[in-house]
Amino acid sequence: MRKAALALTAVLVTSACGAQIAPASTTPASGYPVTVRNCGADVRFDRAPSRVVANDIGITEIMFALGLADRMAGYTVDHGQDRGIASSPWRADFERVKRVAEDVALEPVQGVNADMVFAGWNYGFRETTGFTPDRLRSLGIASYLLTESCRNGTGNQRGIMPPLEALYTDLRNLGTIFGVRDRADRLVEQYQRQVAGFEATLPAGARPKVFLYDDGIDQPLTSGRTAGPQEIITRAGGVNVFADLNDSWTRVSWETVVRRSPDVILINDYGAGADESIEAKKRFLLSHPGLATVPAVRNQRFFVLPYAALVEGPRNPAAIVEFGRYLASVR
Repeated sequence: MRKAALALTAVLVTSACGAQIAPASTTPASGYPVTVRNCGADVRFDRAPSRVVANDIGITEIMFALGLADRMAGYTVDHGQDRGIASSPWRADFERVKRVAEDVALEPVQGVNADMVFAGWNYGFRETTGFTPDRLRSLGIASYLLTESCRNGTGNQRGIMPPLEALYTDLRNLGTIFGVRDRADRLVEQYQRQVAGFEATLPAGARPKVFLYDDGIDQPLTSGRTAGPQEIITRAGGVNVFADLNDSWTRVSWETVVRRSPDVILINDYGAGADESIEAKKRFLLSHPGLATVPAVRNQRFFVLPYAALVEGPRNPAAIVEFGRYLASVR
C-alpha cells in the first residue's frame, strides 16, 4: 500500500457532501489551479489528475467521451455490464483501459495508485461500506461526485438539478479539471443540438404516460424527476408517471403504478443474469395479476434501453431520440 502522505499534499473543502481533497504540489501546473463546484462544494485542483479510477459504466463513458482514457488508472464495472460494454460506442477504450475490479473499494483504488475516484452516492460511494469521499480524503485521494447522485438535503434523496443539466455540468467540470474545457463545451453543444433537433419534430397532442421499470418484485425501483429517465422520457415526448418524486432512483408500490396507469413501460436492461434478463422482466410484468388492467401491460407496450443509456452518461441524448421514435409509433 502506498502512503498517502508521500504522494499528495491536500487542499480541503467542506460541504454537505463531506470534505474533499484535490491533489496538489508546491508549484501548480500551467493553467492551474482550477476550482469547480461539485455537489455544493468548491473543489480545487492544482494539476490534472493522471491516475483516475471511474466506477460504473456510465461514469466511465463520461471520461471516455471527453477523450480522457489516458488519464485513467482503470475502471470498476461488474461483469453483469459486459453486454453494455460490448454495445458501447467507447468499446475500444474499455478494452484499452484496465478493469481493476467489479466493485469499487479502497483496495483496488490504492492498488493502482489512484489520485482521483470518479463515482457517486449509490454509484460506489456508501457510508455502509466505508467507501466515501471523506475516507479517500484521509488517504490523500481526490474524489469527484457524479452530479446525478448529489444529495439534495432531504435524507439520502438524490438530485439537485435536471438530469441533462447534471450531465452537462459534469462534462464542463471535468473539462476544466483535466484542461479539456473546449472539448467539453463542444460535446455539450453537440448533445444540446441533438436533443433540441429531435424535440422540434414532436407532434402536438396528448403524450403517452411512461413508467420506468428498473427492477423489483415486491416494490419496483423507478425514476423520480432527478434521474436520467426523467428527461429521456419527457424530451422523447412522454410523461414520467413518477415525475412528482423529488428523488433519482427510488422505490414505489405496484398499487401506485396501477393507479397512474402508464401507457408504456420503459425497461432497464442491466445485461446481467437470467433473473435480470429482459425476457424475465417482461414475463413478470405480464404475469402480475395486479397489472392486468394497466394499458402498457394489456397492450404489451414495452421498450428496452440499456442501463448505460438510462443512468447519467453520454448515451442519454441518443436514448432520447431512440425512445422518442418508439413513442411516436404508439401515439
